Amino acid sequence: MTSLTEEQELLAYLNANGASSPKVVPGKNEVTFLSKETGIPQVWKWKQGNKITQYSHLNDRVMSVHHSPSGKQTIIGMDSKGNEKQQLFLLTEDGANVEELVVSEDHFHRFGGWSPSEEKIAFASNRRHPGYFDVYVFDMNSKQAEVVYEFDGSCTPICWTKDGEGLLLRLIETNIDQSLYLFDLHTKQMTKLGVRGTNGRYPAIELLKNGDGGYLLTDVGRDTLGLFQFSFQSPTELTEVLSVSNWDIEEIKISPDESKLLFTVNEGGVSKLGIYQFDSESYDVVEDLPSGVFDSLSWIDEENFIVGVKSSVLPGDVWKVHLNTKETERLTYVGDSKSVSHLWMEPELCSFASFDGLEVPYFLYGKKEKSQPVVIYVHGGPESQIRSVFNPVIQYLAAKGFAVAAPNVRGSMGYGRKYVQLDDVRKRMDSVADLKWLVEDLVQTHHVDREKVGIMGRSYGGFMVLAAVTHYPDLWAAGVDIVGISHFKSFLENTGPWRRKLRESEYGSLEKDVDFFEEIAPLNHTDKITAPLLVFHGRNDVRVPVSEAEQLTADLKEQGKEVELIIFEDEGHQTERIENHITMNSKIVEFFKKCL
Repeated sequence: MTSLTEEQELLAYLNANGASSPKVVPGKNEVTFLSKETGIPQVWKWKQGNKITQYSHLNDRVMSVHHSPSGKQTIIGMDSKGNEKQQLFLLTEDGANVEELVVSEDHFHRFGGWSPSEEKIAFASNRRHPGYFDVYVFDMNSKQAEVVYEFDGSCTPICWTKDGEGLLLRLIETNIDQSLYLFDLHTKQMTKLGVRGTNGRYPAIELLKNGDGGYLLTDVGRDTLGLFQFSFQSPTELTEVLSVSNWDIEEIKISPDESKLLFTVNEGGVSKLGIYQFDSESYDVVEDLPSGVFDSLSWIDEENFIVGVKSSVLPGDVWKVHLNTKETERLTYVGDSKSVSHLWMEPELCSFASFDGLEVPYFLYGKKEKSQPVVIYVHGGPESQIRSVFNPVIQYLAAKGFAVAAPNVRGSMGYGRKYVQLDDVRKRMDSVADLKWLVEDLVQTHHVDREKVGIMGRSYGGFMVLAAVTHYPDLWAAGVDIVGISHFKSFLENTGPWRRKLRESEYGSLEKDVDFFEEIAPLNHTDKITAPLLVFHGRNDVRVPVSEAEQLTADLKEQGKEVELIIFEDEGHQTERIENHITMNSKIVEFFKKCL
């Protein structure tokens, strides 16, 4: 094999592509999935015989795919230049024909399910007010939308009831908590599911065909997510079916005959996949899958289902599991990269004791060489979690002699409700302190070079970068901020109105906490920055406005400090277009090589 030049090798890493969000097309032995094979996320289809074809050919990214119950119709969601304002389109003629369904380009649309008859769909939109999401029902025949429920906040329909007479609604209460309601389309009556007066997480719900109730995941009264049964006759009573000590059950999918249920468990950033049998009240674990993260469970028939699989060395592919034989079959090979995949590394799962004794986990990549440079990669959210999935820049840096540490500092999801709330409001800087103690652990136990420590992060992770280089300036030799927050006051004033209330429950409010925002704001401490900074932002970011990057870099340039700002005019909060993805990450690698 001809060896690659360094530039070719980096491009091979950045061009590594995966298949994500697989869904079985009901009634057909076909699976759709999303892939950036053409440079931007589009829908692809796997058919029997391992035939893979591109299903959508659109000018912008596809955000979601929704097959009708019969599998005869497909709706996709697409935004414009990364602005997240999803519009809904009907694809017909095997994807060749695109029909506008729900389009109001200045507004967001959240798909809420097909009615059982396929004559209607539900969605939520903020057409009435920028910060309010009302529920609509759209008639597929008349092409008319009707507001059925107004809500002065954030609301999303989850699905229709089995008789088509109602909707399950998720009302967003805080940054992590929601409440569930059954909404009767005729009487307009709202019936709360779960214990009255309590909120919690409700990430998944499955309804039984007889319409009596179903199963849901929640952490109400618990620290982690468990599986519970509920009945519409006694909606406030939840009966625990299954829980796993210390870990969240993340996804559930009931079988077509309702005799069993698939579920995934998040064990410290790595998934386990189980099959629960209702008659025996027991479960088996599917062993024959790569270690990594599993999602998008979808049944083909009673004995076969598909699952999306990602890992540190697999960008993402679709697998099929046969229940009778317990055999697994890889359906797609989108994530293969023959030229460089042999260089990819599995991380070591480590932990350290922070300033107050809290045990903080992190993934460590690299060859464990003495006195090596290290990059700390901080996730966003902040209620997100670094998981065992492929990251091209982490892998490339690790291959080139860097250590890369990816921590789940306090405030991260995946370790229970108490852990995720440890950084709320005025405890914000405790999570930044975790980064300082991580550096000490890396120096003491993994022999990294104290003088060659870099840090990078996206979104809230970008704030963490800026907070770290301003509050602990002596630790860092370089920093990369991607769509980060430089001041919580200006961020909350300028972010989308639908997000402000939810973000305030995490960060603090403009009414009560401005003094704290001023105290911790990286923008107010730029004089302390000694590390060179590389900053990226999308012009169309509706979550963290581009002004957050512009005000920071203008201030640093006025002081004569080393900073570079790159704004992508056709991106939003994410970097989706392959050309921008390559530009950004090539510059990051070049920057860390130069500085570290």
